[in-house]
Amino acid sequence: MRLRPSSFQRSLVAGALAVTAVLSGAPIAHAAPDTAPALHGGPVTGCLDHSVVGTVEEQRLTRGVNGGPSVPAEILRRTGFDHQVGVFAQLLCRVPNRKAATALVRAHGEALWRAATHRAQHAPRGTDALPSTDDRGLYWARLSMALTLRQWQPSFGLTTAERADLIRSFEYASRGITSTRFTPGVRKILVTGFDPFTLDADIRIGNPSGANALTLDGRRWTVNGTTYEIQTVVFPVRYTDFDESMVENTLAPHYRPGPQHADVVMTSSQGRVGIFDLEAFNGRRRSVSSIGDNNNLWGGGTISAPVVSPSMPAGPEWITSSLPLARMAQTAVPAPFRTRVNTSVLEIPAGQTTPVRRPDGPTAGSIASEGTGGGYLSNEVAYRNTLQRDLLDPSMPAGHLHVPVLSFDLTNKTAVTDPTYEANRQAIVAGAHAILRAALS
Repeated sequence: MRLRPSSFQRSLVAGALAVTAVLSGAPIAHAAPDTAPALHGGPVTGCLDHSVVGTVEEQRLTRGVNGGPSVPAEILRRTGFDHQVGVFAQLLCRVPNRKAATALVRAHGEALWRAATHRAQHAPRGTDALPSTDDRGLYWARLSMALTLRQWQPSFGLTTAERADLIRSFEYASRGITSTRFTPGVRKILVTGFDPFTLDADIRIGNPSGANALTLDGRRWTVNGTTYEIQTVVFPVRYTDFDESMVENTLAPHYRPGPQHADVVMTSSQGRVGIFDLEAFNGRRRSVSSIGDNNNLWGGGTISAPVVSPSMPAGPEWITSSLPLARMAQTAVPAPFRTRVNTSVLEIPAGQTTPVRRPDGPTAGSIASEGTGGGYLSNEVAYRNTLQRDLLDPSMPAGHLHVPVLSFDLTNKTAVTDPTYEANRQAIVAGAHAILRAALS
């Protein structure tokens, strides 16, 4: 059974079409909604050259379990995002110039983000539909559309740099980065999550921090008589984007004075099994050498020789969370999960070369090997966030939440979902909501 796109998804596509047509000065015909492009491989069809190979991340679009059918394709079908992928490819073939292409890419990136956040907050349609909080549809749709942009052969000239700019524009729009504007007159909360990762180990994986972000975007909460509006973003698990200052570009506008100044900024990611970790100390350096990012690139550091991102602004080795961690840690979260304040770091003490575990935080003059959130991009987003706080608004409550690992039923080795997986994700999202509410009380 193929899921039909919801009326909300159809309206988003129609709106993107209208924007594109107005800005380009040329009408763009509506595309048939049910035709999706091939993912990669093969000859030119329409305006797409399928011999153009995508990134390592994009090449996973055809991957199945044990050589079976594509898992991403099944997820796209069962979340309804295959419709937007197909429409986007057909419309690219019709754009008359670079101006229209720029408008189309931005409009469809934002439409994809709005469709994902709307779906996460409303019951899905169709008996075969994956649950609303499933974050994987957005992830695989974004990769499919990015690959389409990479394989696109327009009728007009397009330089390598111009194509890269279009892909970057689409990334920012489809991650919520271009739509984090708050409504005047309310208190403001910015929450971030991450894409799925470690997909070479299991192509079926999702990321509950991303699911949490999708369920919160645009929501309004009233806590102790105060109204808060929440805006969210989902970051990539890619060193290159961090090196290109995506985190600063996203967060800095909400630390600066003005109508978009936030009241709380909380980054989040997937961390340990069974635990909501409130990370107390963020380290400056990368040290994970056991896994790469989603493009199988490594950060370059080890625990004995951690490195600093080339784009990292000047700052100290260690930065402390300013969230009300003790109060947040008292939050009741659904079983079987628990919450704790994590203060354990791995440091290279001043004048020494061997890393030492410190359960109560770093010592003076030490080098950061692992923050309480580790030495991967989770720790780095936390550090970059709290560094922006220190540079632009030291009074801001800001910090990082690690949500528990999202796991399948142990007997499920092939299906894209199961009752245990769904129950775990619902419980993790509910727990993350409760912990955020505690920060506001």
